[in-house]
Amino acid sequence: MKKILTVFATFICLMMYAQNVEKIAKEVKEEGVELYRSEMASWYGTDVFRENYKNMDDVGGYFSYIDDKVPKCVFFSKNHKVIGTISFPANYNPKDAKTDFEEREFTPKEQDYFTIRQKALERVQNDTIFKVYKNTNLNLVPVIRNNLKKVYILTGTSASNTVIFGNDYLIHFNERNEIKNVEKLHQGMVVQKLHEENESTVGGAHTHILDNWQTITPTDVCTLMLYQRFTNWKNYTVVSKKYISIWDTGSENLMVMKSKDFEKMSETIKERNQVKNNK
Repeated sequence: MKKILTVFATFICLMMYAQNVEKIAKEVKEEGVELYRSEMASWYGTDVFRENYKNMDDVGGYFSYIDDKVPKCVFFSKNHKVIGTISFPANYNPKDAKTDFEEREFTPKEQDYFTIRQKALERVQNDTIFKVYKNTNLNLVPVIRNNLKKVYILTGTSASNTVIFGNDYLIHFNERNEIKNVEKLHQGMVVQKLHEENESTVGGAHTHILDNWQTITPTDVCTLMLYQRFTNWKNYTVVSKKYISIWDTGSENLMVMKSKDFEKMSETIKERNQVKNNK
């Protein structure tokens, strides 16, 4: 009975602490999921497009977005016409994707995505804040949510058995699709293996030191969702001087706590366990 009460008390503490930063966790997770859905559409959309479109020399680029809950990957020509639209169901199965290769104009919504994506690309190519490392590439992910326009830049890698956190950036736009500011989301780049030689590894972690990004970032959440099926990770932790963020892989749930509250809770649990062991 005492064990049950201890577990219950610990659970209540966790819930109370989590409620203090529930809004932060909710916003970060929602933005991360949006990035994940866009990147999944891009991952599979490029494969479907290449299999079905013959004139690759005409392609000017692509972007993905969520259109009324439907993930779409849109390819445009060098003269800025839509030449391919790949729409995905919830399972992102390429066999179930709907394809449209009729040339057309951008919709007003697509025009906004295209514009901020192109302006972000130009900034990336001309601003030294952006770094590209060996065996990596920068992926531009435009997001328009809650009347806010942003382009996230994530680092992908061609190296096997590798996942990258960090070397990511965020460009904010105003309502006229003009760049407001550019910021780094991590101080540097964190390279981790998907599988270690010791297969008993069930989690991963890294630290944040930038003042503006003390919690786990939407790009972290996106990366974890993209790669978690390739790992044995049960959870992933991001630690900073202000927050502890814990991503649960199985439930895809994000918990954010203040570091000082986490330390107090950990110490309380430790003391209770010592008392229990001394009995």
